[in-house]
Amino acid sequence: MNTAIQAVKSRFSRFAASAGLIAAGALLFAGMASAHVTVKPSVSQPNAWETYTLKVPVEKNIPTTKVALKIPKEVVFKQYEPVPDWKVATEKDSSGKVTTVTWSAEKDGIQAGQYQRFSFVAQNADQNTEAPWNAFQYYSDGSIVEWTGDEGSNNPHSITKITTEAASEAPAPAPAADSGHDSAGTAAGHASTDTAQDSTSPAPASNPATEAAPAATAPASSAVQTTALVLSIIAVVLGSAAVGIALKRRK
Repeated sequence: MNTAIQAVKSRFSRFAASAGLIAAGALLFAGMASAHVTVKPSVSQPNAWETYTLKVPVEKNIPTTKVALKIPKEVVFKQYEPVPDWKVATEKDSSGKVTTVTWSAEKDGIQAGQYQRFSFVAQNADQNTEAPWNAFQYYSDGSIVEWTGDEGSNNPHSITKITTEAASEAPAPAPAADSGHDSAGTAAGHASTDTAQDSTSPAPASNPATEAAPAATAPASSAVQTTALVLSIIAVVLGSAAVGIALKRRK
């Protein structure tokens, strides 16, 4: 009788240990997978000259050396902010509109466990619409991760909702003497898109109204990553405890 009970206990201990380790691994993987390539803000106003931010985290144990971003037809690319040790190239269609912007590392790129932000300015469409951002992440081994899927897929792309409702959600903009825009965000004498060809051009003037949106979305992303990390740590602790119990009962 005692032998049968010991056998059942032993099997249960092995099952508990395995389940704990599997749960820990799954949660750790989920935490890594949540670090997607994104473009923010996710909401903006029609006709605004928006400051967009492309965030590129590294999900592998090798560096990211290049990232290409397809510019949606719903926006017009204007300028980019230079980043040290990264060169920028653009592709245009027959009408001269920028269709792709590519950032390439001149040195080591983005290392494992790191991320990089790339900022640029684009003018939104003058009507309510959605702008999908397809991105392509290149790693040092030649592999490419395509962030082109729909929401809920393994590799989703970001979408910016261009809507007049964004005006009521955003705080009142502070005046910017050097912005060169009127209150509606329309152009008042801007440089042409050819300024994107000069990788040494200075960063575009800051616009408090447009930079408020990406700043507002940061806490939500940070909260998700923090939650995933906490759950991963809890799962590891539970898995370790299960292994300890199993080893103790075997003795």
